[in-house]
Amino acid sequence: MLVVLLLPGAAAAQAVPAVAEVRPTRVETHATPEKVQLGEPFTYELVFTHPQDQRYELLTPKEPGDFELLEQQRRRDDVGGEAVTTFRLRMALFELGPHTLPPLAFEVATPQGAARFVAEGPTVEGLSSLPEDAEGQDASLRPLKATVDVPIRSWRLLWGLLGGLAAVALGIALWRWWRRPRPAMPAPAPPLLPLDVRTRKALDALQAEGLAAQGRHKEFYVRLTDIVRGYLAERYHVEARECTTAELLATLRRSRAAGLPAEALRVFLDEADLVKFAKMQVDATACDASLEFGHRLVNATSTPPVPPPDEAHAASARAP
Repeated sequence: MLVVLLLPGAAAAQAVPAVAEVRPTRVETHATPEKVQLGEPFTYELVFTHPQDQRYELLTPKEPGDFELLEQQRRRDDVGGEAVTTFRLRMALFELGPHTLPPLAFEVATPQGAARFVAEGPTVEGLSSLPEDAEGQDASLRPLKATVDVPIRSWRLLWGLLGGLAAVALGIALWRWWRRPRPAMPAPAPPLLPLDVRTRKALDALQAEGLAAQGRHKEFYVRLTDIVRGYLAERYHVEARECTTAELLATLRRSRAAGLPAEALRVFLDEADLVKFAKMQVDATACDASLEFGHRLVNATSTPPVPPPDEAHAASARAP
């Protein structure tokens, strides 16, 4: 099965392989309560039992229909060789009658790569907030009562005295502020280094710590992916730090990131996710290769600085 992404103005469509489908060992879903008044929050809980080398992440629904997602929580417990991941969603319904919750998609990190699981939702019934006998009663708005005069004492003299005291206190505070010694002006902050220079320095600092040689591979990949995602966020002006790998790759494809080695970036992010979330074992050689990819990514996507006009003129004058 192929998913086709159409880019505006492109000469031909590009085919992308579909993500593999997986299913947990056991799935439990229920809504509490099953009957709610319109706009009243209820809890939608999904409990997945799955192998420990898998990690489930909820993809936020973009079109929840008659429902609204108010809050979401995620918890994982590893018990008896299996993992139990619980998603607790706080939602609200805004239509009368029974409605089925929309299917929820989950991104799954597995040792074989990224996969996907879709959970079907239960039915929740929306109830009216009016009482059952509302139709038999006069539910129209009642007329307002006549205006009643309420006597209020005059506090003008007291407010005048308080205003005068406040003015005196403010004058004393201003006089003391004016007489106090002025602090020295702070030194101007040094200019910010270019993005590619800062990123290379961060990669070199990570290499100097020797985390891979110490066997701290998960910590190494956490630090490395933070550096790479931070570079991509600032280079292409996208949200790269908090989104999932699939969301990041899709955003970069839509932004037509210039010079980006998309396939190599996908392989790097998938391997990093397996090490961080699925506890995949790697060696120092794999860590060095991932670090080298960070340098190649910066070299391939950074733009060389343009020399000032004076330096460009001097360089052309020195040329034979």
